[in-house]
Amino acid sequence: MTARVVTSDQAAARDAAAIAAGIPSLQLMRRAGAGAARVILDRFAPARGRRALVCCGPGNNGGDGWIVAAELARAGMLVHVEQVLEPRTTDATTAREDALPFVALGTPASPPDVVIDALLGTGAQGPLRGAVAESATRINEARRHGAIVVALDLPSGVDASTGELAQGAVRADLTITFGTVKRGQLLSRSACGEIVALDIGLGEHADLADGAPVLIDRPWVAARVPPIAAEAHKGTRRRLLIVGGDRGMAGAVSLAARGALHAGIGMVKVCVHEASVAALQASVAEATAAPWPDGPPDEALVAWPHVLLIGPGLGAGAGGRERVTRWLTSWSGPVMLDADALNAFAGDETALGDLLDGRNAIVTPHPLEFARLIGVDLDTVLDERFEVGARLARALHATVILKGVPTVVTAPDGESVVCAAGTPVLGTAGSGDLLAGIAATLLAQGGDPFAAAACAAWIHGKAGELANAGRPVRGVTLDDVLRSLNEAWRLEPAPSDDYLARLPRVGDT
Repeated sequence: MTARVVTSDQAAARDAAAIAAGIPSLQLMRRAGAGAARVILDRFAPARGRRALVCCGPGNNGGDGWIVAAELARAGMLVHVEQVLEPRTTDATTAREDALPFVALGTPASPPDVVIDALLGTGAQGPLRGAVAESATRINEARRHGAIVVALDLPSGVDASTGELAQGAVRADLTITFGTVKRGQLLSRSACGEIVALDIGLGEHADLADGAPVLIDRPWVAARVPPIAAEAHKGTRRRLLIVGGDRGMAGAVSLAARGALHAGIGMVKVCVHEASVAALQASVAEATAAPWPDGPPDEALVAWPHVLLIGPGLGAGAGGRERVTRWLTSWSGPVMLDADALNAFAGDETALGDLLDGRNAIVTPHPLEFARLIGVDLDTVLDERFEVGARLARALHATVILKGVPTVVTAPDGESVVCAAGTPVLGTAGSGDLLAGIAATLLAQGGDPFAAAACAAWIHGKAGELANAGRPVRGVTLDDVLRSLNEAWRLEPAPSDDYLARLPRVGDT
């Protein structure tokens, strides 16, 4: 089962649909609390004698906390519960009554090993106030003194829909969320730490037809990456032509070509500024290199590739738009456009859509390139990251990879998926070129732009995670990411842990 990425309202609608279908709300709460307790106990084995403090708010999130508290106590933990405000729901009241025989009330005399934030649920918005704000401050102070902080559903003070952080918001080491992944968790990874999503039995109601995108994972990707046959050779593994590499910008094409080779392309040819030819031949031994033609590309060059990638290091100078136009006019097959190939059409996505003319196509803008292309400000793109890709995908009749944290991939028909794989090591010049080479390879080998784009985004992100694993962000380079691609392509099923999703902690905080 794959998790959906939802807003606060969409999360509430799923709970309501499940309850309306006959699943008791208290049953959902008990599943959530018991599941969260299992995750915590896995992290703190052996549990006996360890100290836990559970901070419970007045709503159903507080009810989850009471159930977690009871489960931890039954497992041998020394559990204190701080009831910040009296329960305001029937389910939370019941959960407290059931837990009281097993736990102590108030603050423990000795510092806790783990503090559980059960103050506010996904419906909370705005600033932290009063007793809740005071409790959040104490939770953060405990973390500074070595306690592990676990948030139930999301850290208090993090907006479930926007990721906006209230002043004094809780900073968690682990966030355990229920039924779905919340947008705000993906937009505030530094506040959430590791994210684990649990199946609490929403069943079909987790997949309401309200446009909430799927969060892609290893099984989703494994089902869509085309296999390489035992009889494969360089021809059947397909041919890629990359156009870019202006004077002094050969590195961008080199990274795209190396990304393609590490993704399994059969042959790569690069067409670059004449001053870049020697550098490309030296840096990518497997690729052949030729200079840009003075006019339209000749028939032999156009007939060679299965996919054309235009943009890495193309340059933003005069003639860029004309160069892209020549290639798109001469070549009618599948195409990928990145970087300066998109900047050349800033504010004129209609003209670019006319040139693409309905062919299989992928475009890979980062948020600023996206904003330039459709003529809006950057804040609009960032604020509407989950929706705005559909506008460009429709205008170009192309698949759009809107890169970032998280990456959102949108098809021309509006279907979208979210890729949360990746770490800050990918936030560096050349990372997008590497992604473009991977995506172009999958487009050449599989044919479906949406699947190729989404799978490439996940593989690229996973390689970043592997390169970053056990190491600080500083010092990890794209060479490390390239070396990690080998492991990222291992798509055999991982051991089942019954999680809907599991996202590692990222960054150095």
